[in-house]
Amino acid sequence: MPDPVRRTYSQLDQLPDRDPEETAEWRASLDAVTQAAGPHRAAYLIRRALEHTDAPGLAPLETDYVNTIPTSAEPDFPGDEAMEARITAWNRWNAAAMVTRGSQLGLGGHIATFASAAWLYETGFQHFFRGKEGGGSGDQLYIQGHASPGIYARAFLEGRLTEEHLDRFRREADGEGLPSYPHPRRLPWLWEFPTVSMGLGPLSAIYQARFNRYLEHRGIKDTANSHVWAFLGDGEMDEPESTAALALAGREGLDNLTFVINCNLQRLDGPVRPNFKIVQELETQFRAAGWHVVKALWGRAWDEVFALDADGALLRRLRETPDAQFQTYATRDAAYLRDHFFGANASLQAIADRLSDAELLELFQTSRAGHEPRKVYAAYQAAVEHKGAPTVILAQTVKGYTLGAGFESRNANHQMKKLTMAEFRTMRDALELPIPDSALEGDQVPYWRPAEDSPEMVYLRRRRAALDGPAPARKVVPKPLPLPADKAFDALKKGSGSQEIATTMAFVRLVKDLMRDKETGRRWVPIVPDEARTFGMESLFPTAGLYSPKGATYDPVDRDQLLWYKEAKDGQILNEGITEAGSLADFTAAATSYATHGEPMIPFYIFYSMFGWQRTADQFWALADQLGRGFVIGATAGRTTMTGEGLQHADGHSHLIASTNPAALSYDPAFAYEVAVIVKEGLRRMYGATPEHPAGEDVFYYLTVYNETKVQPAMPEGVEEGILRGLYRFKEATEEAALDGTADAPRMQLLASGTAIHWALEAQRLLAADWGVAADVWSAPSWTELRRDALECDAARLEGEDRIPYVTRALAGAPGPVVAVSDWMRAVPDQIAPWVEQDWVSIGTDGFGLSDTREAARRHFGVDAQSVVVQSLAALARRGEVKPETVKEARERYGL
Repeated sequence: MPDPVRRTYSQLDQLPDRDPEETAEWRASLDAVTQAAGPHRAAYLIRRALEHTDAPGLAPLETDYVNTIPTSAEPDFPGDEAMEARITAWNRWNAAAMVTRGSQLGLGGHIATFASAAWLYETGFQHFFRGKEGGGSGDQLYIQGHASPGIYARAFLEGRLTEEHLDRFRREADGEGLPSYPHPRRLPWLWEFPTVSMGLGPLSAIYQARFNRYLEHRGIKDTANSHVWAFLGDGEMDEPESTAALALAGREGLDNLTFVINCNLQRLDGPVRPNFKIVQELETQFRAAGWHVVKALWGRAWDEVFALDADGALLRRLRETPDAQFQTYATRDAAYLRDHFFGANASLQAIADRLSDAELLELFQTSRAGHEPRKVYAAYQAAVEHKGAPTVILAQTVKGYTLGAGFESRNANHQMKKLTMAEFRTMRDALELPIPDSALEGDQVPYWRPAEDSPEMVYLRRRRAALDGPAPARKVVPKPLPLPADKAFDALKKGSGSQEIATTMAFVRLVKDLMRDKETGRRWVPIVPDEARTFGMESLFPTAGLYSPKGATYDPVDRDQLLWYKEAKDGQILNEGITEAGSLADFTAAATSYATHGEPMIPFYIFYSMFGWQRTADQFWALADQLGRGFVIGATAGRTTMTGEGLQHADGHSHLIASTNPAALSYDPAFAYEVAVIVKEGLRRMYGATPEHPAGEDVFYYLTVYNETKVQPAMPEGVEEGILRGLYRFKEATEEAALDGTADAPRMQLLASGTAIHWALEAQRLLAADWGVAADVWSAPSWTELRRDALECDAARLEGEDRIPYVTRALAGAPGPVVAVSDWMRAVPDQIAPWVEQDWVSIGTDGFGLSDTREAARRHFGVDAQSVVVQSLAALARRGEVKPETVKEARERYGL
């Protein structure tokens, strides 16, 4: 790629000017004001002039419906256009062949998206996209999900995939197939970023570009030569996540980021903006957010036509034509175009009279900037040269281009999964591919590529070598991190003495100590969506600093205080404001840095109550797909711990949502020492090296911590395994449980997680003191891990192995029924019920949350200590171990 050289160009250079002398006078006036009173005065006059009128067409953020870069200002094209056209043709053919062959098995696939965007990708592969073999991180490519067949086709041409691979498209059950879309977990050597959950790609790309800067500013990785490219659909931009972080990218001047929006004017069922113009709308959005906008709309065939537009009639007609009508023009004959488009006025008719029918059809059916490598190259070059702001390229294309008249610009082409052999013949002729008729006579369309020593293959390999190897490519080089010293963990294991602290604070203290570790401390990435003070994290502000690419350009109001708000260019904390989606996008970039940049980072993302899994569960799934690692902390957890917050804050279900994510290791620790054990094991598994996982495990940890202060006990001996596997006996029943002093008192097993352990302990006391019942109390740090172990054991038994689930073995021989309680809905502990041999009862916080004191909320949900006692007595009564009237007596005594 040539060295960046700033070029000057103006869209206005290609537009008609009916009075050049008047234009010159206006420009001279502005120059005079600027020289006499300064640029601010000139800008003020322009704004006042725009305010003076509300006439259509004077929107300052919207330009005419023409290319931003005039043909006269395009840079020289550095490649062999004919050679690249042949390579692109092969990719088009093989992509269509792969999807068609899969569709014959009923597997489906998408053809039309890549057909429209082929040159957008190919120009990048030939001239811009950097691989990872040059010693750096390369570029990060967010591929539009429905264009994946084209990427597979190019990988086939490069020799990275075989015909057998292509025939395994969407056939993954045996572990050897190609996933339908970019899924790193399914094809981890190729894909880096999952993108087909619409909207998450653009959001993630922005935060990836921002995280690249974070690594550079903190001196961890030189990312100056890494560029983030996000390929998006114009319909995808309707997703709120697509535009949610545009202002962040503009505000922080992320000129290492380029959005390429394929504006084929169609979404899945029809036009994106039937009665409006999506390109103009997007231009306004991006300009308002501070982006550099490059419109690449028309091919060279339009140049001569624009030159004929002496009075601007053509420009006005293009600007007023809605997208749905323009799609209709692309499918009609020349007579229709003359009548409906050019028949609007005499000026347009005069232009049409100078064009042949073939020229008219070319204009409306094929001549788009997105189909011409010189136009695409010019737009990309403008993007990488532009400094101080991110760039969006609005590239106009035809959906289904080169697939034939039955596909091009048709509303249904997203659902059209295959070509007939006759259509392949037409496609072959249009692309001028040397495929003989004899190869197209059977029922199966063939794959095709040039010989290894052909000029096309030599050219392709030479271009990729110049750009540091293949792309996209995911590369993991083991770089294990040493475990921190035990000192930080031991502090929590010793307990808090007489001091009451919440497990949220215990976690924050632990991480604060771990961030001081000489080996790994700088790799921690604290991420919080504007609730740091709620979680007691303000102590990190002056020591770690809050990341800002500008540092602090102000005098902090609390500068003279101990815990002042310190922003710094090399700050460690990512305090994102009120955006869980942005925070999780940050977390994902940090959690995958070990692969993207070869630099393992240890992110922890701490969020408020349910505003993690409930709000952004789709992103957590993408995080798992991207093989992210780190710690996710659900703070102020539980449905009854946040007094006064109410329904939309009281979280009783996040653990159930998290249990559906196979990569999430979910824990609900009761005590500070459990937090220490879990975090230490997480560091070992994710960032250490074992024979089975030399580069670490592709999992992430979810811990729920509470804001209820309690005395934290010291860790009992020998409980580490139980903590990590999900269950251990915390406190046995006392021998004095029976009122009559005998040793044959009714027995119970109380299982509890998180803050519910304290209700269970009080229930243990009440059962013994009031009812003569002996109860063991068990801590259950992970209902989900217990269930997963049990499922694995069930599967192993089908294979002939004699494996008993851990939960079954742990409770083996424990007398009496089991009552499980948590601050979560009953379905959370009910996960393990099938593998508990004792009689099973669960109680939880099902329903909507509410505002009240903790005591009142727990009584409302029936999970307080007294409610646990009554449920325990009821379980014993069903077994005939206490009298039925005892249950009624207990309810009356406790006022239930």
